[in-house]
Amino acid sequence: MAATRNSRRRHLETSAWGALLQVHAQLVPELDGDLKRTTGLPLAWYDVLLELAGASDTALRMSDLGERVVLSRTRVSRLVAEMETHGLVQRDANPDDRRSAFVTITDAGRRRYREAAPIYLRGIAERFADRLDDEELRAITAALQKVLEPAAATDDRAGSRPA
Repeated sequence: MAATRNSRRRHLETSAWGALLQVHAQLVPELDGDLKRTTGLPLAWYDVLLELAGASDTALRMSDLGERVVLSRTRVSRLVAEMETHGLVQRDANPDDRRSAFVTITDAGRRRYREAAPIYLRGIAERFADRLDDEELRAITAALQKVLEPAAATDDRAGSRPA
């Protein structure tokens, strides 16, 4: 009986995980395409602008930005450099630690973010949220936050997350 239960549980686990990956794999390129077609912004750029626009401080350290947009340090550095050449962000050396830098959103970046936000939100609604009722959305949110809790607690203990 235990082997059957374990087998059923394993199937449920892998089905849930597979569905999560498939939804992500399908929707991210679609949202990216929507943004590129209508605003010229790639989704990765929008994600950076979203994090910078929502930062409680006026700037984020590059490492903190990388964590928030889930990119490697090298990738976020390259992305910020590209965005800087387009006038969307500004990178400034950290006066306390020359090895790190701060990134801020420029006025042009804020304008582009505001232009792209309705397209991004509409894409989320049409491709994801409108297909689910409120109870399902709450259940998904609660379940995913539950998965994230141990990682957030570990990061908080290590002092690696911004306050």
